[in-house]
Amino acid sequence: MNAPQVARMTARSREAAADWSAVTFGERERRLRRWAAELARSRAALVATIREETGKPAADAELELLVGLEHLAWTARRARRTLRPRRVSPGLLAAEHRARVERRPLGVVGVIGPWNYPALTPLGVLAGVLAAGNAAVFKPSEHTTETGRALVDAFERANPGSAGTLRLLTGGARAGEALCRAGVDKVAFIGSTRTGRAVMAACADSLTPVVLECGGNDALIVGEDADVRAAARAAVWGAFSNAGQTCAGVERIYVARAVGEEFIAALTAELAPVRAGLHYGRLTTGEQEKVVRVHVEDATAHGGRFLFGGPESFRTSGVVDPVVLTDVPEGRPAVQEETFGPVAVVRLVRDLDEGLTLANAVPQALGAAVFSRSADESVAARLRAGMVSVNGVLTFGGIPGLPFGGNGASGFGRVHGREGLMEFTSAQAVTVRRAHLTGSGLTRLRSPWWKRPVLRALIRLRHG
Repeated sequence: MNAPQVARMTARSREAAADWSAVTFGERERRLRRWAAELARSRAALVATIREETGKPAADAELELLVGLEHLAWTARRARRTLRPRRVSPGLLAAEHRARVERRPLGVVGVIGPWNYPALTPLGVLAGVLAAGNAAVFKPSEHTTETGRALVDAFERANPGSAGTLRLLTGGARAGEALCRAGVDKVAFIGSTRTGRAVMAACADSLTPVVLECGGNDALIVGEDADVRAAARAAVWGAFSNAGQTCAGVERIYVARAVGEEFIAALTAELAPVRAGLHYGRLTTGEQEKVVRVHVEDATAHGGRFLFGGPESFRTSGVVDPVVLTDVPEGRPAVQEETFGPVAVVRLVRDLDEGLTLANAVPQALGAAVFSRSADESVAARLRAGMVSVNGVLTFGGIPGLPFGGNGASGFGRVHGREGLMEFTSAQAVTVRRAHLTGSGLTRLRSPWWKRPVLRALIRLRHG
C-alpha cells in the first residue's frame, strides 16, 4: 500500500477507535475471546500458512499459535483489573479534593510485526492494544503477509460488528514508514535494531511515541555448580529452535572452566541427531542466510574453531545444520552482533562472575539465562537484560503476565503483561473538589493575612 492509502486507512481506523473505546471491558473481553476461539478453530489452515511462509515444522507453528492464544486470553481477562481507575491520596495541601488516575486509550496504534514468529508476536502485542480500547492498524512483515491476513480475517469473522477495529496494512519498508507518518497515536515495532532505528526516525517528525522490541544477542551463563546436562539441553533449544531466528534466543554461551569439558560433551551429544529441515526449519529469508554465512566465515578467519558442524552445515539454500564455534574473539561480529541463525558461540570462563561480565559487554540487552544450583533472583540484578531465566531459557516469553522487552540496542518499552497494557494507554490525572476548606486560601491571588505564617509553619513542621 502507498502513503495515501495508509493515510485513508488510518483515518477510517480513527472512526472505529471511537466506537471500540466506548465498549465496556467485559464486552471487549468477550470479543477478544471469540477471536481466540476462531483462531483455534482455524488452526489447521493457519499452521499451514505459517509453515509455507516461514519454513518451520508443524509442531513449532502449533506451539507458536498456542503461546499466542495464551497471551491473548490472559490480556483480555486482566485488562479491566489493570486499567481501572486508581485512587490517590490528595495529601495535606489538597485535602478538599478527591484524586485518581484514569487510564485512557490512545486512539489508533500502528503495529509492525516480524516474520520469525508471525502469529505469536502480533497476537501478544495486538491483545494489549485492543484490550486497552484502541483500534489497530497491523502491518505484518512482507515475508509473512498471509499469516497476518489470517489473523485479521479471523478477528472480523469472530466480531462482524467490530469492522475496522483491526485493519491489515500490506507492504514493505515504505508501507511501514507511511504508517509511522500517518498520524497514528503510537507505533509498536517488533524487528531488527536497524529497522527499529528507521521506525524511530520516521516517528520523530510528528513526535509519535514508539515501543521498540528490537534484536537481542542473548547469553547463557553456565556456572560451576550447574546441572550441566540440563544446561546443555536448554542451550540446544534456546540456540537452535526456529533455526535460531528468535530475538531472545541463545547466541553466546559462557561456561565455567570447571565444567567446560562436561558441558561441551553434553552439548555435542544433544546436537548429534539434530538436522535442519527435520528438527527445525529453514532460514526464512535469503538475506538472513547471508548474515549467518558472514558471521561464521569472519569468526573462523580470526581464530574461531568449529566445535560442532562446519562449512558442510550449509547444505542447500536456507537449510543450515547446527554450528557451534569456540575461540572467537569477543570483538568479532559473531559475538557482538545478532546472528539470528542456527549458530552458537561457546567460551570457557573462569567462573560465573566472569560470565556475567561478558554477558553484559554487548550493545543489546534483551534477554539472558543463567544455570547454577545456587543462583536465584539476585543474579538477575547483575545482568543488563530486560528478561532473565534462571535454570531455564526463554521461559519469560511463555508467561503472559511478564513484560517482554529490553534495553540498550534492544529497544525500549514493553509488550505483554500489565506493562504491555499500560503502554497502550495514557495516564490522566483527575481531581474533584468535595469540600471548601480553609486550606483553599493558599491558592488565591488575594492572599488572606494568615497565608505566609501558615506556609512558614508547614515548611518547618513537615520538612525542617
